[in-house]
Amino acid sequence: MSVSPATLPPVLLHSEADLARAALATPLLSRAVRLARWAGPATRVGAGGELVDAQLPAAAAELGLAADDPDAAAYASEAWRVAVDTGLIEVTDAEEEGAEGTVAAGEELALLTAGGPQDVLGIWLGALDTVYADATVPDMEDLLDVLEENGEVDFSELGWDPQAEADFLDGVLGNLYLLTVGDAAGGEGPVPLPALAASMIVPDDMGEPTDDILEQVSDAMMKLDDQFRLFEPLGLVEYQPVDEALMAEIDEAADEPAPVDDEDVSRYGMVRLTPLGLYGIRARMLEAGVDAPAVGDLADKGADALLDGTSGFPQAAAQAEIEQWLARHEPLGAARELLTAARGGDEGAPLRRLRCQQALSLVGNEAEPALREVLDDPELGGLARVWLAEHGASDVPAPSEELVFWLTIDTLAAQLAAEGNSDELQGLVEGLAEQHSGFFATAWRVEHPATADVLDAMGRLHPDKKVAKEARKAAFKARNL
Repeated sequence: MSVSPATLPPVLLHSEADLARAALATPLLSRAVRLARWAGPATRVGAGGELVDAQLPAAAAELGLAADDPDAAAYASEAWRVAVDTGLIEVTDAEEEGAEGTVAAGEELALLTAGGPQDVLGIWLGALDTVYADATVPDMEDLLDVLEENGEVDFSELGWDPQAEADFLDGVLGNLYLLTVGDAAGGEGPVPLPALAASMIVPDDMGEPTDDILEQVSDAMMKLDDQFRLFEPLGLVEYQPVDEALMAEIDEAADEPAPVDDEDVSRYGMVRLTPLGLYGIRARMLEAGVDAPAVGDLADKGADALLDGTSGFPQAAAQAEIEQWLARHEPLGAARELLTAARGGDEGAPLRRLRCQQALSLVGNEAEPALREVLDDPELGGLARVWLAEHGASDVPAPSEELVFWLTIDTLAAQLAAEGNSDELQGLVEGLAEQHSGFFATAWRVEHPATADVLDAMGRLHPDKKVAKEARKAAFKARNL
């Protein structure tokens, strides 16, 4: 499985106990468990371990499916296959050719009650593998159309490339994962199916999509509609399918793809990963060697790893990671360790100090001695004074002008590294220039590795041409200091 970013944002997962309960409650796995407990010596299976046709009505009845439900046999067959593939049921092939095999409860079945959450999740991941495989095979009707006289399928005639199908589905779920864990989406709302399909089809540098591209997006939507219908019973996604009436409209207007109406986008399908789905896709990514971090990965590491690791995290994820780290440390020791890790003149140091400030804001007054110890430190003295003032400490020495300017440059450098040319940073730059009319006359002399870069950024961001020019001149001076 591959996704574009070199390092994905960290995901905040639910506890394994909660995920295991969710897995057991999914329709597909719960059906598989019921059939595993129902099966016995009299259960009849074919050579491939599948239930024989005559056995399907009894299996469907065990699942509480109505006898006149046209999908009852398919549901029972699917649940049985999952039970066999995950080890809930053990099938013994017949010794004689053409004879029926026998079944017994598999070793995994007992783990659902006697094992822990990890055992349950392991079984659920096995079920995910089964459904994943089903989602990437051609439709049965298409297979029958190209069935040769000898009973084999001519895949070249079908135009089916199993690796390409798997790569496409991996890409779609990878994009959905990224949209879910990224700050922009916040994981709150579902993703329209057309947008998800377009993310795989439309080139990034394309302006107006061509008719051919739109047709490919439409085909991809129909494929994804089928696939997400398979994944929903396993709890991987919450899915609102494509409107059946809309599908008929698309078929009638096949020669001219209909435009997507923003007001009616939900008719085209809406999907989001569930908490269980986030866990499942991340597990598949890790298995494929993708770096897919989770909040809590740094909780047992040192402060240096915490500050470096969270430097690239979105704000909410960094906050959650820091909270978990602090929960394992006593306040005074944590503060000292964080301050030590925040030192440095390298490119990443300003952002480390920003994360250090974020962490220290969550520490109580017990940490005060650690902050007083660094009041004379040229890199940490400024943030120490800020912390002490915010916590109502007395006898806090006033900062020198040199320290104030150094802290200002350091803070802007950190914000620039964390957010780039954001609206928030632009507002900070405008406010700073407005409050300190002589700021640039002094700022270019600040002995900070990022001084010139910060002043350059202020020149780019400030809307006033005169102020922007002052910032650029100051940056030039800083580079030639």
